[in-house]
Amino acid sequence: MAAPSLRPHQDGGGEGGGSLRGRPGSGSAAVPSRPSMAEGAGAGPRLAELLAAGRRLWEEVETGTEPSSGAPAVQDKVRQGLDALQRAAAMVAQLDLFSENEELEEIASADLKYLLLPALLGALTLKQVDLSRRLEHLESARAHFWRFLKLCRSYRLGSFHLPPAATSPPAEEDAGSPSPGGPAATQPSLVAMASSRQAKIERYKQKKELENRLASMRTFVESGQADEDQIREFYILQIQKWINTSLEEIESIDQEMVILRSRGTAKQPSAPPHGTSRQVRTPLKPFILTRDAAQAKVFGAGYPGLPTMTVDDWYEQRRRQGVVSGQSVPQRTPAGIADEELQKQQQEKKEEEDDEEALQKARNWDDWKDTHPRGYGNRQNVG
Repeated sequence: MAAPSLRPHQDGGGEGGGSLRGRPGSGSAAVPSRPSMAEGAGAGPRLAELLAAGRRLWEEVETGTEPSSGAPAVQDKVRQGLDALQRAAAMVAQLDLFSENEELEEIASADLKYLLLPALLGALTLKQVDLSRRLEHLESARAHFWRFLKLCRSYRLGSFHLPPAATSPPAEEDAGSPSPGGPAATQPSLVAMASSRQAKIERYKQKKELENRLASMRTFVESGQADEDQIREFYILQIQKWINTSLEEIESIDQEMVILRSRGTAKQPSAPPHGTSRQVRTPLKPFILTRDAAQAKVFGAGYPGLPTMTVDDWYEQRRRQGVVSGQSVPQRTPAGIADEELQKQQQEKKEEEDDEEALQKARNWDDWKDTHPRGYGNRQNVG
């Protein structure tokens, strides 16, 4: 006959405490589970409240209707949830609730839910949106998920392959791995891809099955109508669901960390080759080339704050900088003199030099203008 219950206890919502139990669903002999250490130490309600608050905030962030996860209200919930879960994790570590040397049957039913603390911490850590610390947040979240998986594996909660504890930077991975490219390297890669795809399909099926079973049991557990067997099974199903979630998150984190590290390597400036020194030049300010100074004064840049200069000024500036030589500067007419004015000056200069032919031509032209008004003889479009 089984021994009587060690001590009954309640943990909100009618959740039972430690009792004589074997592993759920197994025909093994009954093993008395220890009483809930969290409640026995007088810190049960406080620890349970911290876990409930952190989980409630995570659910609000996960199912919220905010348009962006970076909204101040969302990030405030993330910070509050992380604070509550970190305090709860510190209390669990202080009480030493879990050990790798014990069996799952030795854990009180009310204490099983605290196994989810590392997974919830990792999920909330991923909700932080500080891009400057994104790599740091990814590493922290991965460490939380890995600790949760390691703890679950020590209690034999599911069969899964435990990922490595931490990912190495690309330089270390390249140094320790053989160079790809041969047929022998391609074949294992295809096998690994097929195995990974099959594992994802299996995890997806398990996830859907677990969600359906949890949905059918949640009402009884939260209303206090479930017995201890149902409560224990409910918590174990939740743990198994988070195992699949943690494996998926670690895989996504590893892929994102590779991208972030490669981006950081690409941003690092490459060192210039030895013996070469590049002349540092001051950046040029934007300007507009104009035909002459008068045009620059009239039209300007079209908007304030932009300096203007003529072509001659630009050539002179470049000549002073040593970019162009003085011989390559084109000879231009003085600034501000138009073509018509230049012709008039040349005409007056010829007349001043007593050019008889030019002087006679100018006199004849003046006499003809005296007797012929402007437009004389243009009768083609009249009448």
